[in-house]
Amino acid sequence: MSTTTIPRKKTQAARPTSPTAATSAAGAVIKAAAGAPGTSASSAVMKTAAGAASVDQAAGSTDAGNGARKAHAVDPAVKTAALKRLRRIEGQIRGLQRMVEDQRYCADIVVQVASVQEALRAVSRELMRNHLRHCATHALGGDEPQRAAMLDELLDLMYRHAR
Repeated sequence: MSTTTIPRKKTQAARPTSPTAATSAAGAVIKAAAGAPGTSASSAVMKTAAGAASVDQAAGSTDAGNGARKAHAVDPAVKTAALKRLRRIEGQIRGLQRMVEDQRYCADIVVQVASVQEALRAVSRELMRNHLRHCATHALGGDEPQRAAMLDELLDLMYRHAR
């Protein structure tokens, strides 16, 4: 996984030059949201945004307006369920913030953090299932560079998902 450092403002991250690098940045966003140590959601989001264009060419379609990758297809039921779960998780995180502000018992907070992490893993599993059914299936039917990029992406996702 290599990155090319391009002179930029201090607020922007280096742009990943491979699908694996951009996928790693996306994984950092998930880890940051799940509370993994040593991660920052804002820096992870910046890395993901910076690397989206390089991955677009290899493994997905883009939205011409902002360069963000788009899913090949999303089952409406999966999208609805994921959004509903993410709203619930958002409420859980606000509750965690209140618990910390109110200086609640540490063990109780840790239990709630674990609950949020498991809820995020459940959303991730459903999105992975949709990705395999639609995006990966479509890419694996494409030309050799597209297949190779998708296989690399899937391997990276499986290794990260197995943790």
